Amino acid sequence: MNIPSNNRNITSVILYGGTGQAKVVRPIIEHQGVNIVAIFDDTNGTKPPFEDIPIYYGFESLIKWSKRNNIDNVGFVVCIGNPHGAARCEIAQKLSELGYIPYSVVDPSAIISNSSCIGEGVQIMAGAVIMPEVVIGNQCIINTRASIDHESIIDNGCEVSPGATLCGCVTMNFNSWVGAGATISPRCIIGKNSIVGAGAVVIDHVEDNSVVVGMPAKKIRNV
Repeated sequence: MNIPSNNRNITSVILYGGTGQAKVVRPIIEHQGVNIVAIFDDTNGTKPPFEDIPIYYGFESLIKWSKRNNIDNVGFVVCIGNPHGAARCEIAQKLSELGYIPYSVVDPSAIISNSSCIGEGVQIMAGAVIMPEVVIGNQCIINTRASIDHESIIDNGCEVSPGATLCGCVTMNFNSWVGAGATISPRCIIGKNSIVGAGAVVIDHVEDNSVVVGMPAKKIRNV
């Protein structure tokens, strides 16, 4: 399993994003023996996801928190799902510039081929299957029971939703999102910033900035 070596040096993490994704990643992080010390969210008044972990609002609060605490060997997880993959990558860049380390969340039940290549700050959830020679970029989410077959390429900021299947040699470009239960046929290309609707069956390439739905999938609008 080719997981980024950054994880080895991390003693604690912060989460950026305090809604459902935070709830999903917490037990995985703690199973890996790492503590969550703070949560940050851009939306004032967001209900804290946990009673025992403090939540702060806005990026400025993170900067202030960083000055008050020792952030050596502190990792981060951006808990914001698609279609906000581009924002996830942008926030990750800002956190890295402050000195935080991207942390990869990998559920112990996930199956990941040793010949695959996994980027920084990925989130790979329960039951996910990643087959040989798959390349997954930075800040991607491979959700519950998603399946990615051989030689597929997943660019930065993408998300593969629960139960989705990517057959062999599929390419997902930057910030694309495959919805729950969708199937992508072999060698198809999903354009950047595009969305494949839940349950869709893609049998041809998807243009950039497109939303496709149905069986077979058809474009219904631009993003």
